[in-house]
Amino acid sequence: MHSLTEENYLKAIYRLSQKGLDKITPTALAEEMSINAASVVDMIRKLSDKKLINYDKQKGAKLTAQGNKIALDIVRKHRLWEVFLLEKLGYSWDVVHEIAEQLEHIKHEELADRLDKFLGYPEYDPHGDPIPNAKGEIPSIANTLLSEIEVGKTCQVTAVKDTSAVFLQYLEQLSIKIGTKIKVLEKIPFDASMAVQIEKDVKTTVSKKFAESLFVS
Repeated sequence: MHSLTEENYLKAIYRLSQKGLDKITPTALAEEMSINAASVVDMIRKLSDKKLINYDKQKGAKLTAQGNKIALDIVRKHRLWEVFLLEKLGYSWDVVHEIAEQLEHIKHEELADRLDKFLGYPEYDPHGDPIPNAKGEIPSIANTLLSEIEVGKTCQVTAVKDTSAVFLQYLEQLSIKIGTKIKVLEKIPFDASMAVQIEKDVKTTVSKKFAESLFVS
């Protein structure tokens, strides 16, 4: 049995590895989890002793096979709960993450599988993040940003890179969600902002930060 804190560390290491970070240091973990770096060192030692991670100063922290299995299970439950909260309980996508953070730690062997079946085996959560299946297999991940789309091209929102509540609320104001079509009308060299058309009727200008916070296809 693993503690809630240990599970959160394993999940954080998994997230950082998915972001492509070559070396996961205590500092990187502290920043990811918004905690003090000093406490990270002690937990790294505990997780190493439990054979859940491998760590050395040169290579950083890496999940072992067992640690990766636990992390995937937590991520799977978290993202399934997000789908459940949004689709079945009517929560908005800017609040489901915080609630799912609590629900993901419920320990029951069949819970994730039953929840998965009940929801119809969804492949992505409300923010477009892939949901691992029962075998640990992960659907393909979107990696093209809105900022990379050429002028005149139309794309479709596939995932949200910035899942902060304030950004998700801003997207709602613009009627942007997963699946929304966006056409790039102009790129402004001065500040790298973009003039875009959302679906067929809304035209607006978005910042470089905005354009770098949406994954599209």
